Amino acid sequence: MAVPNYTYLKPKMLGPSGIIMIESTYEHAYDYDIECIEYAEALTKAETLIANLDQFSGEAPDSKHHTGMFEPAEAIKLISVDPACPNDWVLRISATLDIK
Repeated sequence: MAVPNYTYLKPKMLGPSGIIMIESTYEHAYDYDIECIEYAEALTKAETLIANLDQFSGEAPDSKHHTGMFEPAEAIKLISVDPACPNDWVLRISATLDIK
C-alpha cells in the first residue's frame, strides 16, 4: 500500500529494507493525472457501450429482410435502355410518376 504525499510529490511505501520514496516533478504528476482521467472516461464509455450492446442483442433481425436486397415500395415500370441492344438492360422507374 502506497501513501502519496501530493505536497511534495513523493509517494512512500514500505520495502524489504525500509521505506521506499519515489520522487517526481509537477509536470509528470499533472500528465499522470490527465492520463488517469482519460482512462476513467474511456472505461465509462466502454461500460455504456457494453450495456447498449446487451440491450440491443435481444432484438432479432427480421428474417424476411435480407441485407442488400432492394424491394420497391410502389409499382414499377421496366424501360429498355436501348431497344436496339440485345443486352436487355432495363431501368426500373416508379409507375406513379407524372409526365410533366
